[in-house]
Parts: sequence; C-alpha cells; structure tokens
Amino acid sequence: MPKKRLFSIKPFAVLIAVIVFWIFVPIAIKATLRSAFYEFQAPLSASASYIRELQNFWAARLKSKSELYETGKDLAHLNATYELKILENQALKQEVERLETLLGLPSRPDYNYEIARVVSRDFNSWWQHLEIRKGSIHGIPLGAPVVFSGGVVGRVREVHKYTSTVELLSNSHLRMAVIIEGDNRPMSFRGSGFKIFRSPTGLAEYVPADIKLTDPDNPPRIITSGMGGVFPAGIHIGYITRLKPGASGMFQDGDIVLDNRLSNLTEVAVLVPTEELEQ
Repeated sequence: MPKKRLFSIKPFAVLIAVIVFWIFVPIAIKATLRSAFYEFQAPLSASASYIRELQNFWAARLKSKSELYETGKDLAHLNATYELKILENQALKQEVERLETLLGLPSRPDYNYEIARVVSRDFNSWWQHLEIRKGSIHGIPLGAPVVFSGGVVGRVREVHKYTSTVELLSNSHLRMAVIIEGDNRPMSFRGSGFKIFRSPTGLAEYVPADIKLTDPDNPPRIITSGMGGVFPAGIHIGYITRLKPGASGMFQDGDIVLDNRLSNLTEVAVLVPTEELEQ
C-alpha cells in the first residue's frame, strides 16, 4: 500500500517541482526556450499546410474538362478586370503625385505586397491570430500591416525565421485610429472577438455625437485613418451597425461588423515598407 501511494503522489510532486522551477527561471531564458520550441514546431505546421495544398491539387486533377474550361473562362474575365483596375490605379497614383507636388505635401510611404499562405488559425476568446508561411527570411518586419481583398486582416505580432503570427483585426488587444468615410474626425477601434454563427465584430469608441444611423441599408463605412504610421489611410475596416452612448457622455460607441471572410482566409498580403526593403 505505501508503494502504491508513493507511485500515485510522484507525478504530482514532479509537476509541482516543474512549475516552481519555471516560476524562478529568468524571463530571458523563458523567451529563448519559447522561441526555440516554436521554431521546432513551425516546420510541422508548415508541412501540414503543404500537404493540404497537395490534396487540393489532386482533387482539382479529378475534375472534368468542362469544369476546368468554365473555371478558365472565369479566370480570364477576372484577369481582364484586374488589368483595367491596374491601369486605373496607375492613373490615380499619378494624379496623387501631381496634387502632392502642387500642394507641397509630403509623399505617403510606399509598400510592397508580400503574399503569404495561411498555415493555421486560432479563434479562441483570448488569442485570435493567424500563422502565415512567411518570416524574417522573407523580409517580414515586426508590426507590419496585413491586408486582403476585403480590407484589413491585422498586424504582424511575432516574426520567426520561416513563419509569422498575425494578430487579427477582431482581437481585443489590437487598437488603431480610424475614421468614417467622408469624415476626417479620428476615432478609436478595437476588436471584440468572433461569436459563434455570427460575423466577427469590433467596437468604435469616441464616435462624434452628430453621427446618426439614418439608413440601415447604407451604414457608415469605417476605414483606416493613416495615423500612427502602421496602416495606410483608406483601407476598409467594417460598417457601423449600432450606436450607443459612450462612457463620457460626449461621444458614442459603435458596434462594427467586420468581413465574414476573416474566419476562412487562405492567403493574405503583408505590407512591407519600401524603405525597409532598401535597407
């Protein structure tokens, strides 16, 4: 009987000893061990991502010729549309440069788009983030903005050698300055999480008191303000769907509905400042 009790207590004693040891370990050693463990684990997640892509490739090989033909036609239409958009974008850039020269305004920072595949997603209530398949070896800087075709995805929180962690727009730890489209008064935005069977949401604080939701079918659109030097101005965030009095009584708080696609992204773009690439 004493031996059995000793064997039953031993695992708990070892666990307590490990916890006590970890508490007194210096923070620098903890950070080193955490980084080393992540670098050891990252190739496994990346390999799983490559395997999923290989499965999708062979699944596409099984499609009929007629399906592939229709897909090719759709892609041709998209390519033609994108070519027109590129020409329009170049014309707008030239117009902006001309106006900046006439008004003597400083030029806005240029960015290069580093396309990255999504390895994994974590949408629990505490840490809402994505893992992407690009890291320091690809020139990804810490704190870089991440976007997709629907607007802002988030911000790079951690950079490792081959992968990076992106803090999602819906994460309550992510805050940024935003504005209502057509109104230059700055407000504060923070994420408020994913909810089951609902779109990801955010919260706008310090909304001016004169802002009203007069047309439910055309709610105010929230975009980045360009303040803070992280996100360029004018990138889509979401739409205000409800307003309520703020804590101060002088401003309002607004509930913001974000893009549904944030929960199933497969590819994102990291905005890398051109200055950092040149350095």
